[in-house]
Amino acid sequence: MQLKILAESIPVREIVGPLDREVDGIFYDSRRVQKNGLYVAMRGAHFDGHQFTEQAIERGASAIVVERPESHPRATSLVVADSRVALADLAFTFFKKPALRLKMAGVTGTNGKTTTTFLLKHICEAAGLRSGLIGTVRYEIGERVLPATRTTPESLDLQELLAQIAGAGCKAAIMEVSSHALAQERTRGLEWDVAIFTNLTQDHLDFHQTMENYFEAKARLFTGLKNQPNKKQTTAVINIDDRYGEQLVSRVRDESPVITYGMSARADYRASNYRAEFGGTSFQLDARGKIYLVRVPLIGRFNVSNAMAALAAASPLGVNLRDAVLSLAKAPQVPGRLEAVPAKRQFQVFVDYAHTDDALLSVLKTLRELAPNRLIVVFGAGGDRDKQKRPLMGRVADQNADYSIITSDNPRKEDPLAIIADVKKGFRSGNFETVPDRTEAISRAIALAQPRDIVLIAGKGHETYQEFADHTIPFDDRLMALRALENRPLEF
Repeated sequence: MQLKILAESIPVREIVGPLDREVDGIFYDSRRVQKNGLYVAMRGAHFDGHQFTEQAIERGASAIVVERPESHPRATSLVVADSRVALADLAFTFFKKPALRLKMAGVTGTNGKTTTTFLLKHICEAAGLRSGLIGTVRYEIGERVLPATRTTPESLDLQELLAQIAGAGCKAAIMEVSSHALAQERTRGLEWDVAIFTNLTQDHLDFHQTMENYFEAKARLFTGLKNQPNKKQTTAVINIDDRYGEQLVSRVRDESPVITYGMSARADYRASNYRAEFGGTSFQLDARGKIYLVRVPLIGRFNVSNAMAALAAASPLGVNLRDAVLSLAKAPQVPGRLEAVPAKRQFQVFVDYAHTDDALLSVLKTLRELAPNRLIVVFGAGGDRDKQKRPLMGRVADQNADYSIITSDNPRKEDPLAIIADVKKGFRSGNFETVPDRTEAISRAIALAQPRDIVLIAGKGHETYQEFADHTIPFDDRLMALRALENRPLEF
């Protein structure tokens, strides 16, 4: 693609050098630049890409995008006010605006994004609407499945994924939209057919600092929907049971059509008569003057909310509600979301991604409804993340589990024992122990389990690694639980 065409897609303050250059690829990592590449220098939390423009040119960059003027005899400089904004606009143009060829569904919120996207994709595909998936667990592009590197990729990678999804014959893309992505303009240029808000609880305050900032970041998915330049008609699907959801409804009801869901009598899609069992959940759905019996093979009240979000989003994507309801009965297990480990014992073992106090509370309450003899939880908290939630998670475990084993999650660059000490501050009872090694903690919980007990291993869910200060190791809670079960004699 000609540099001139790309330059016209962004607000350029100054151009230093010729525009009659060919651009064969766009890069934001100087180490990956190839011949005839366009390198975009961005400022990050730890590095400033402007320090590596010379390296990018040495590797073959024919043009660079920078926030301050630079003169290089071998490359053209495009000076912009914000490199992140420029990267998103450049990628949108370079990959030929793939989102405009797809029905787009974006899901944001603290909890429930992954399950909602999996359920919505299942609904769409059951109705013949082939869909790609972008989210925390993985990226699905037609028949290809790729491991996810971020919940919502950088704008350049996101546009390339969407182009691949469209190229694979998909007609829709279902994606999780993180608050980081919204704050960093990664989804800039996308136009939505449906935008979904699940809930907002404390998380990521290490990045956003306050709940108000966190909410404002999430709200960016919905504000300005009526001004989408290509006039897509967007429907906002919002959880009215959540207090931030109520605020969002009042803010966006004049921007676009709104569908509310929840257990509130005011919800457009209302759930009642909820019943949870080991095999799944059923509930009554009142929507559009009709009553439906919904069955979903996922456990828990929070999965009622996730199912309703997916059902409410189906209609704006062109799927009949009755067909959507029927398809949910055969929905897949979502990796690491209250995923049952095949214990073949007289007790049950579950793995879940819950890594906030609210998510942990929801999962523990759900498992309590299954009437276990004892509820044993293994959990920790991530390092280099919001420290305020650690004692809150401890308090939730103390009040809602019968016994807790506090262990390491992903310590990253923090001392695991210091993280555990923060979590312990939330406990008032002595019904816990600390086992810093996560493998040993999981083995300990399974050794303690007796008939009719439930063991919950929380925090990492689908993850297949554990991050430490100077290394990352393979680690899967599900595999560790299976190994611990193999080492425990069968009951007779």
